[in-house]
Amino acid sequence: MKRFIKNALTLMVAAVAFVSCNNAAKMAELAEQVKITCNPAVLEAIAGNINADVTVNFPADYFYPKARLTVVPVLKYAGGEVEGESFEYQGQKVTENYKMVSKDGASINEHINFQFKNGMEKSELVARATVRYKGKTYKFPEDIKIADGCNTTYMLVDKSGSYHMMGDNYQEVIPEEVEAQILYLINSADVRNAQLKSTDIKGYQAAVAEIMNDQRRSIKGTDIVAYASPDGPEAKNNTLSDKRGASAEKAFSKVAKDIETGAVNTKSIGEDWEGFQELVNASNIEDKDLILRVLSMYSDPNVREREIKNMSSVYKSLANNILPELRRARFITNIEYQNYTPEELTSIVNSNIDVLDEEALLRAASLIDNPNAKQAIYKQAINKYNSDRARYNSAVVYYENGDLAAANNALDAVKAEEYCFKNLKGILLMQEGNYVEASKIFAQSECDNAKANSAVIDILNGNYKQASDKLAGTGNSNEGLAFILSNQLDKASAALTEDCPCKAYQRAIVAARKGDAAKAQSELKNASANEDLAKRAATDIEFAKVK
Repeated sequence: MKRFIKNALTLMVAAVAFVSCNNAAKMAELAEQVKITCNPAVLEAIAGNINADVTVNFPADYFYPKARLTVVPVLKYAGGEVEGESFEYQGQKVTENYKMVSKDGASINEHINFQFKNGMEKSELVARATVRYKGKTYKFPEDIKIADGCNTTYMLVDKSGSYHMMGDNYQEVIPEEVEAQILYLINSADVRNAQLKSTDIKGYQAAVAEIMNDQRRSIKGTDIVAYASPDGPEAKNNTLSDKRGASAEKAFSKVAKDIETGAVNTKSIGEDWEGFQELVNASNIEDKDLILRVLSMYSDPNVREREIKNMSSVYKSLANNILPELRRARFITNIEYQNYTPEELTSIVNSNIDVLDEEALLRAASLIDNPNAKQAIYKQAINKYNSDRARYNSAVVYYENGDLAAANNALDAVKAEEYCFKNLKGILLMQEGNYVEASKIFAQSECDNAKANSAVIDILNGNYKQASDKLAGTGNSNEGLAFILSNQLDKASAALTEDCPCKAYQRAIVAARKGDAAKAQSELKNASANEDLAKRAATDIEFAKVK
């Protein structure tokens, strides 16, 4: 009896084996025995491509020794479907050159690749198989599900680029001075009446009186600065300078009797080596260069004086022509000129633009929103002042308004290729899809913006960790996304603090990846204020498990 049962079981096993592999048609009928797994389980687009590794598992006694099997990976999506490169297998008695599967079964690794197309963000990867034997084909009755797809989170990258306009040196308030001076005799602190009636003093008084009636100018105060010439003992000269300061202050009260000069501040400098150097430098005196070299070599006043006096051939000329001009007191009235206000600048642009200098034109352009009006101002600065800054800013305005060709033309006309020029050139190349050249240009640029822009190229190329390293701590618009893509979710949360739909959407992704469905839904609600993001969320596989 036991022998009978044993033989019956043996016959049953043999029958199952016979059913499994006795002909090619049975391979198609038993398609469910073929298992295909995918890594990653959810497809992801990286740099415009969908790549994955699949493993095709054939059980023992499945593959008919004389059959061939063609497995075609197919990506199905709303826009249709795309077939990938097929996998070809053969039984152990087939003499062709395909991957062989023995009666013991096999586990075979394959690679798939698809170019991403719009619509593939909601897709399904399946396999379609066909068995061939002696000219006949047997199709698997159903597609074999492999994976879902496709994650496109990297496409949230902000490609607009980081850049700035070139600034102006426009001064809203311009400091000015009105100055006169009185001269003293050697070793004297007495003010001579003739000095108070000099042409210099009269011109000073007239200028201040005129300023008093100028609505754009205001007097802020007056400095009286007294000096001694740098000849003789330093201590004696310092005392003499102090006395001249006191006498000049008394004399100034007469000079300023009928004018407004503001608060008066008196200073005593002592030996006037700075004035000495200026006068020598401006003169044609013999051995001028030697004298200036002495001043640069020695800082000690006594050493300076000794070395200069040793130049006996020129010292007499210094004593007659230079030193008397340094025995003085200066009256310096400080003025503030109120330049054109923003309102005045925008008005003058329309009424009398020719009166504006380059700096005023650049400032005026920054105050105006209308791109055509901006371009008109930049054109004036270019034509009148050959302004490279205006050319560059003009390129920025063209770029911001989507005219890449005009932006390139304006940028190509810039003669001084400063760091911001290269950075903007890289941005334009990036918009054109020329990532290789853009990356090279960003590497050549020295500004921080270029580093952030090169991180955009990294994201587009799938180098997520490299991008996050460049953007960490910058506050750049792509910082949080780079952390998401490199799976640094806590850092992403810390970076995504801005209250806007874009950042809310990225916070929703972080929450979904952490399994926090409530948080993800809350952030998606905030993000839905942007219609494009609301539409994207409906098909975004990031949220497949939290809806």
